[in-house]
Amino acid sequence: MSAFSSDPALNAQDVTGNGTEVDIATNLLNGNIRLSILWTQEILLSPDSADQVAQALQRAAAQSRKITANEPQPKPE
Repeated sequence: MSAFSSDPALNAQDVTGNGTEVDIATNLLNGNIRLSILWTQEILLSPDSADQVAQALQRAAAQSRKITANEPQPKPE
């Protein structure tokens, strides 16, 4: 079972039609955010897809802040 939760609202694919897509996922255990470009090392995005990626990253950042805000903070010595 993966600790990562992908953004279900993101559907950004390469404009050349080669099937390359973007995945943004938040680690539910530690709040880390994973940005993956699937099937290749680069992706060419349309302006609308670039907006989707930016919005998904903002949602992931907000989710990460909630996760890390609930972590116990170390006590100063």
